[in-house]
Amino acid sequence: MAILATQTIALAGLDPAYTAAAGGGDKCEVGDRVFLHVKNGAASPITVTLTSTAAVRGQAAANVAVTVAANDDRMIGPLPPDLLANATDGLCAIGYSAVTTVTVAAFRL
Repeated sequence: MAILATQTIALAGLDPAYTAAAGGGDKCEVGDRVFLHVKNGAASPITVTLTSTAAVRGQAAANVAVTVAANDDRMIGPLPPDLLANATDGLCAIGYSAVTTVTVAAFRL
């Protein structure tokens, strides 16, 4: 499980760097201005799952599942800390239904 480096988008622009999605999942920073960008180069759709750590009235909140179509990409976020921050490290756990030809990056506005 890799921790994705959060890239800050600046007025002068950003040359984004993507990394291969890890088979065991990844982690990233959370925040109201943090987003995850997933590119799926496969011929089949994938599901990206953000593990929820929140509870409402003692009931666990559902994980966030996002479908990324075949040969498409999806910007996911913002990633709110109160929903997604793990109590141990403060990061969001990310899972993928498949990782072949999938790349990912985390961004902060």
